[in-house]
Amino acid sequence: MFGRVGDAELEKIKPGRYNTGMQKAVSPSPIPARLKPYFQEYDVAQLDIVRDANLVIQRVLEFGNWDEIRWLFSTYRSKRIRLFLREHGERWLNPVTFNYWRKLLGVRRWKKSPFPNTELWNH
Repeated sequence: MFGRVGDAELEKIKPGRYNTGMQKAVSPSPIPARLKPYFQEYDVAQLDIVRDANLVIQRVLEFGNWDEIRWLFSTYRSKRIRLFLREHGERWLNPVTFNYWRKLLGVRRWKKSPFPNTELWNH
């Protein structure tokens, strides 16, 4: 159903401001104002694009439109986004969102949630 997106295709849409080690570039860009609705419980001016990378990646993958996804890939490399999916994706993203991005980016192994995936309450 989905073809794996290779780095060559992703490189066309993202020049990459940070390397995979997430070292700061000379002038990091702030989080765009259009993303503010995704961070209602935070002061966007206080969010750091490097320190809060996992939060930013999670919110944009979960709620972002295609322009915001392009911004995400221009800010973080696909390798960094794949790392997020492997380390936190199953727990931080909706299962449908996680599986969509996991398949699209070719993530085959990820850290499983320590919690069972069963319902706690019978409805």
